Amino acid sequence: MTAYEALAAHIAEYNDLLCILNTLRWDMRAMMPAGGARSRGKQLSTLSKLAKSIFVSDATARLLDAVEAEIAGADCDSYQARALRQTRDAYEIQKRIPAELVARMAALGAESEAVWAKARAENDFPSFKPFLKGMLALNIELAEAIGYDDHPFDALILQFEPGMTAARLHQIFAELRASISPLLARIVAVDEPLAIDLWKAEYDLAAQKRLCHKLTELIGFDYDRGRLDSAPHPFAISFTRDDVRITTRYDANYLPMSLFAALHEAGHGLYEQNIARELTRTALTADFLGQYAIGGASVGAHEFSSRLWENQIGRSHAFWERHFARLQAAFPQQLAEADAELLYRAVNRVRPSLIRVEADEVTYNLHIMLRTEIEMALLEGAIAVDDLPEVWNAKMQEYLGLTPPDDRRGVLQDVHWSFGGFGVFPTYTIGNIMAAQVLAAAHAQLPDLVASLANGDYQALLYWLSENIYRHGRAYSPDELLKRVSGEGLNPAPLLNYLERKYSDLYGLS
Repeated sequence: MTAYEALAAHIAEYNDLLCILNTLRWDMRAMMPAGGARSRGKQLSTLSKLAKSIFVSDATARLLDAVEAEIAGADCDSYQARALRQTRDAYEIQKRIPAELVARMAALGAESEAVWAKARAENDFPSFKPFLKGMLALNIELAEAIGYDDHPFDALILQFEPGMTAARLHQIFAELRASISPLLARIVAVDEPLAIDLWKAEYDLAAQKRLCHKLTELIGFDYDRGRLDSAPHPFAISFTRDDVRITTRYDANYLPMSLFAALHEAGHGLYEQNIARELTRTALTADFLGQYAIGGASVGAHEFSSRLWENQIGRSHAFWERHFARLQAAFPQQLAEADAELLYRAVNRVRPSLIRVEADEVTYNLHIMLRTEIEMALLEGAIAVDDLPEVWNAKMQEYLGLTPPDDRRGVLQDVHWSFGGFGVFPTYTIGNIMAAQVLAAAHAQLPDLVASLANGDYQALLYWLSENIYRHGRAYSPDELLKRVSGEGLNPAPLLNYLERKYSDLYGLS
């Protein structure tokens, strides 16, 4: 056995432990009774310590040294060389993080997430507050352990989006805001209610479930290697390309909730299911640093896939021209007076809203800016957890002109802080930017793509995405992937152009 083969076998076993951890996390979020949170936290804590001890062991160090000597001079762009570099980088970072800190975060995260779910349902921020304080303190400790030069946020986002920094995010947000805010003002000035309010009706939950299953299957999600469940906050999780779980959330009075959450999570699932089989259980699918069970280039790169399928495909005119009849057949009474054009306008209507996951494409990134700025201020100590509802409400008023009537629709709406996911929110905006760049490149390289999508044929796009992005797992960085398909790194301009074109047409703007 070569040194590389020995390292690969070692990482495969470590990867198996990560998948077991993720199985427990999936069960906790989709199936576990609420009373199991504390004991599940202990189980996650034990397994997290065990997995970490294996990865930062002397055996890993010896294998890394041996492989570096063995493949010295080999093609630095090969999967082997990339897997070695990524493993070495992750090893050096993980060595700096105390095992007991990882264990405490896992234990508290499980209990905190259960408390959050109950607090959100009951609009009870005070009950969640001590757990949020605990998770914030642990994340500050984690940032100090990882290390940073300018801002603690830089250390935390490293887990999800290597290479991104607080300073770079400020630049990106400023560029987006400079175009989005005027566009939003122009839209609001001419917006009028639609002829029919489609969401006043009641939509049977069982019919919603069948429709979500069918639409995600149509875009390519493979149910022989995946499943769809429900969760308080939709998520996707992967235990290799052959076992990918997605979830959605149902609301009888708001059909878009389940449909677009399902398409979003299916976008994550398509990435996972189309990673090259030979990368299974390797360093190029291992989530060495993050808390997200994904095998893609980064969380932001993964979000490009989910946002592309949810928005640029799922909210497109072509999609609903093709599938409105299917929707109307599922809900004949509720949609008796509607047509494809009305539905297209309904699912794309731009209105400042309280809930991030219900936000339209124009206002969505404002929600992300708000959360990211709050996270940075929390980590700096500029604001306190006790003051979060007031800070949240003030920023909502500043960015969207709305004040949440309660904490359930305000500071309690997202699950991320409950399990310690500080640094995750910007990846949604990064995903939006990447989605616009990638889809523009796909259209440039696939002359028949417009016709294929109009015919409800998503295989050409899925194949192109698989060959150019999905199949590589973590082999390339997000910027490398973008440069391979579009010739440039992360650039907000294509997203801003897409929003301007789409919504100028929808609203008849000059």
